[in-house]
Amino acid sequence: MKPRAFLQSHRPASHVRTSAFTLTEILIATALFSLVTVGVVYTHVFGLKMAALTNSKLAATHSAREALNRVRDEIRSGKVLYVGNGDSDMFTHIAAGTPQVGNALQIYRTADTNSYVRYFLDPAEKSLMRKTSGNSELEEIARYVTNQMVFRAEDYLGNALTTDQNNRVIKMTLEFYQWEFPIARAGGGSYYDSYRLQTKITRRAIE
Repeated sequence: MKPRAFLQSHRPASHVRTSAFTLTEILIATALFSLVTVGVVYTHVFGLKMAALTNSKLAATHSAREALNRVRDEIRSGKVLYVGNGDSDMFTHIAAGTPQVGNALQIYRTADTNSYVRYFLDPAEKSLMRKTSGNSELEEIARYVTNQMVFRAEDYLGNALTTDQNNRVIKMTLEFYQWEFPIARAGGGSYYDSYRLQTKITRRAIE
């Protein structure tokens, strides 16, 4: 009896298929990733610039409003007010019959004309200055002021007065050409901007 021959079947080994990205897919993915990265960076930088612009303008506006509030409080508490032209050494009251518009305002707190507070525009420094009687030191109230005529006496309708009317309204206008803290660039690649602040004030006690 012949031994049974065992037939051995040989099966080919199964091939493991490996998947990979094609060159086209890699290029598309890289391009999309680059676009997303650029967009995120641009948004961040733009946000920083806008924050700097906002902070600069808020700081400048806050400083200017403090100046207006300072003048307003002293006008309200003053006894006699004169609009005129002046500097650190002198003050000239505008004559009757002429519109009461000038670069300076003299405030007398009492009937004593030797005691006063003077606000005036220094055209060389482009600053609104404050001087008190008996004190040679000047105080800078606002900077970067461009308009020459800061103070104007008006009636209740907004017309410029030509006399020292008792119940007159003092209009104060400040026009600025540069930010107080120029830490951000504005249009044209410079640090300049312009804005105007106005207020109208009367004395508390009308005699």
